[in-house]
Amino acid sequence: MTAQLIPGRTRPSRPVPTLSADPPTAGRPRRSDHPLWFLVPALAVLVVFFFIPTLFNFVYAFTNWSSFHSDIAFVGGDNFAALFQNGTLLADLRTTLIYAVLVAVFQNLFGLVLALVLEADTRINRIARTAFFVPVVMSALAVGYIFQALLKPAGGLNAILGFLTGHEVTIAWLGSTTWTLLVVAIIHAWKWMGLSMLIYLAGLKTIPGDVLEAARIDGSGWWSTFRSIRFPLLAPAVTFNVATALLGSMNGFDIVQATTAGGPGGTTELLNIFIFRTFGQGLFAQATTMSLSLFVMVTLLAFPVIYALRKREDVLS
Repeated sequence: MTAQLIPGRTRPSRPVPTLSADPPTAGRPRRSDHPLWFLVPALAVLVVFFFIPTLFNFVYAFTNWSSFHSDIAFVGGDNFAALFQNGTLLADLRTTLIYAVLVAVFQNLFGLVLALVLEADTRINRIARTAFFVPVVMSALAVGYIFQALLKPAGGLNAILGFLTGHEVTIAWLGSTTWTLLVVAIIHAWKWMGLSMLIYLAGLKTIPGDVLEAARIDGSGWWSTFRSIRFPLLAPAVTFNVATALLGSMNGFDIVQATTAGGPGGTTELLNIFIFRTFGQGLFAQATTMSLSLFVMVTLLAFPVIYALRKREDVLS
């Protein structure tokens, strides 16, 4: 049956629905999915435990704050003059710089070699990658105490060497004023080489396969391909690993404190160990002055190094 229109009567018009680009809640204030006030707890922790102590670090370095004074007075640059005249600060700064360079070299060398050896995605290589990454998540103090037990004259390393050579070995690996700093730097690099390995592995995986295939077709060997193609393309990974190794080792404390505590004869006394000992003596302003000096040295070293390494990445642009 079809509807019939009655003469003289008109069908009432119905409103035609229209599509609107505005959402149903147009006109209402839109609620953000991630309100900014969620940042308040994290910002509060950052301000209280980082920004405020850093600010006071610049203030107390110019005072006589110590356990031997009942009040705090402004002394200007007397703390800096006394430290630089003492000579110990400069010696520890030099030791810290040498230690940082050694750690950066060994950590990146170990990490790059491991990445090249374990590059193939096999089950054995995946297990090995996990094993080499375990020290990264271990406590630095625990690593230091383990190596201290291994490297003392009656420790495990000398026992193994004695078993292999057939006679008693009593080398004081941590008792030499010549090579102890090198040994501790290798321990530090061993702990963090797993992180460098992962960064280099990620860099190796991003190298286009057709570039390597073209090099092989042109007759390029493994070493020439690595030197001319693969290593230049690893420039971002090198920048990250070198920068983090340098900055991390210049702020080093745990491993050196656990293995040598700055000895023998102060040859492994990093600036942070000197700061720790000075603060424990109640000389709070002097310790703050040393930490400020370390901050300045890290800043002066970090920016030129990072700039030079970033310039190497121009080949990728």
